[in-house]
Amino acid sequence: MADKKGEIVCVTGASGFIGSWIVHLLLRRGYTVRATIKDLADERETKHLEAMEGADSRLRLFQIDLLEYGSIAAAISSAAGVFHVASPSTIDQVDDPQRKLLDPAIKGTLNVLRAAKNLGVGRVVITSSISSMSTSASPSSLADLSEDSWVDEDYCRQNGLWYPLSKALAEKAAWKFGKENGVDLVVVNPGMVVGPILPPALNLSMQLMVRTLEGCDFGRFLMASLVHVKDVALAHILLYENRSAAGRHLCVESLSRYHEFAQQMERHYPQYKLPRSSEEKHHGSVGSQAALKKLIDLGLKYTPMEQIVKDAIESLRSKGYLS
Repeated sequence: MADKKGEIVCVTGASGFIGSWIVHLLLRRGYTVRATIKDLADERETKHLEAMEGADSRLRLFQIDLLEYGSIAAAISSAAGVFHVASPSTIDQVDDPQRKLLDPAIKGTLNVLRAAKNLGVGRVVITSSISSMSTSASPSSLADLSEDSWVDEDYCRQNGLWYPLSKALAEKAAWKFGKENGVDLVVVNPGMVVGPILPPALNLSMQLMVRTLEGCDFGRFLMASLVHVKDVALAHILLYENRSAAGRHLCVESLSRYHEFAQQMERHYPQYKLPRSSEEKHHGSVGSQAALKKLIDLGLKYTPMEQIVKDAIESLRSKGYLS
């Protein structure tokens, strides 16, 4: 493990599921972390971060608004690198998707990149999503998923899939800005991120897992692109530390159909009643393993699906989200 004592980095969205794990691993590696949150007065955002090993001397919290450049610049000031994780997410319908999802994702990302450029940041690592690569009416279209794949924006708008649309538009805006302004950026495209919970709130993927275990059927659009949250956090750090890394990086343990994921949960937790229609409609693994190779070549060793499922469900049970 590299000793990064003295190197300052900034993590946006630090109180969230992925952001908390990134902060945790950065502190363990010796980094000094400037972590951004929404509300310094909210212990649900601050308490678990301040309790981390090394936080007393190497963690500083900043309250920011993604739509306010000044607050972002203050947090990024003096940082050698930025991990931009912050972005709104929900599986529920929103009454104003432009204001609540699209603007914070797109304009927030551009504000972070402008601050990084103006303040001389060395590298920006952006958290995107596998959903920016593919969300379509036909699951078979996932078979050719690659670094060059993009979501069908019209399909997202027509079907109210605002989260994948927000991730795709934010990522496209980031690549355009980076190319035009010489900002060194790389992107992580995680799948369904689950695992041990550090903050006192559930991320989008863990909410999906809970609802699936309660009997909701998300198989009509959800591919079980499962990945452990610790692996996702480490992927961000590997991309930051390996400056030869470039482009988009699909980050999943495997690309498999929804029913394979459901079967893993049923095998170990038969007490939960999982939906059956997804298993009946979809069969077989999909996607190219070549798309996963970039992070593996950097040294990332993925947690197997069976362990991912166990870690996620045991964490949900211990936190009281499942009986």
